[in-house]
Amino acid sequence: QDNSFEQFIINYCNEKLQQIFIELTLKEEQEEYIREGIEWTHIEYFNNAIICDLIENNQTGILAMLDEECLRPGTVTDDTFLEKLNQVCATHQHFESRMSKCSRFLNDTSLPHSCFRIQHYAGKVMYQVEGFVDKNNDLLYRDLSQAMWKANHSLIKALFPEGNPAKINLKRPPTAGSQFKASVATLMKNLQTKNPNYIRCIKPNDKKAAHIFNEALVCHQIRYLGLLENVRVRRAGYAFRQPYEPCLERYKMLCKQTWPHWRGPARAGVEVLFNELRIPEEEFSFGRSKIFIRNPRTLFKLEDMRKQRLEDLATLIGKIYRGWKCRTHFLLMKKCQVVIASWYRRYS
Repeated sequence: QDNSFEQFIINYCNEKLQQIFIELTLKEEQEEYIREGIEWTHIEYFNNAIICDLIENNQTGILAMLDEECLRPGTVTDDTFLEKLNQVCATHQHFESRMSKCSRFLNDTSLPHSCFRIQHYAGKVMYQVEGFVDKNNDLLYRDLSQAMWKANHSLIKALFPEGNPAKINLKRPPTAGSQFKASVATLMKNLQTKNPNYIRCIKPNDKKAAHIFNEALVCHQIRYLGLLENVRVRRAGYAFRQPYEPCLERYKMLCKQTWPHWRGPARAGVEVLFNELRIPEEEFSFGRSKIFIRNPRTLFKLEDMRKQRLEDLATLIGKIYRGWKCRTHFLLMKKCQVVIASWYRRYS
């Protein structure tokens, strides 16, 4: 119920993770259909980039305002920080405060004067400003770091590398918020280079009990995890897509015209293959560089046919090998018989 600086940066990280989920699933998937020339009706979804910008913008973001308050000279309190937020973020549609100039919150008794509220992707969260400035400073005095670095214990010395006299930096230590922001940016950069798979977990109840499903709680999680939009995109789109070259290479043994070698463009080979297999036209679409298959059952059918064909080919290879081996043995025995007979006739 009481959210402070710690919950604020945790929710900021959740917003960034939700943003990359949107980028890699909803946005990128729909853009790929358009890029590949597939007929597609755009599905609307909420992009939480505006919330991330409210928190992390270098000039007008909440973290930037907090750092500015921590670094500026003069009297600095949590109230002055809130006043600055009210000046900078007063007109932002996802920021709410009783002290702001926006009249729609003046009669909101659920929002105390010492709090502000952010409308996150998952819903509205109210934060107590008390302690924001002190927790953001989170300073470790240099003399303490130097004393710990001089310890004889190797582990303690390793935990305080900033105490090394050779690495003393006279600049003000970075704030906790800026360190967390940089850490989140590094995490996002790493995730962007990967091909992530998502497992969405739904908490059925708050009691940690079996066989109890709180419908309101489950529906709330489904909404803020973005599952509804994701399911709509998946149902309207295609379950599987693959470039023409690897697709032809994987399934070419299913068609006599493409096996063992196809002479021509890969797309033409895939078209011949799918026509030969008589797959319904509504089950696939040809993009500029990829084949798109709508339902998983079509892909499963192709895999089953490929598996059966590989078994048939293995049987054929075994049959040919055994025939070659028997013929070779027979011809050798026949040659030996002729040699033995000719030598026998010579001495008889």
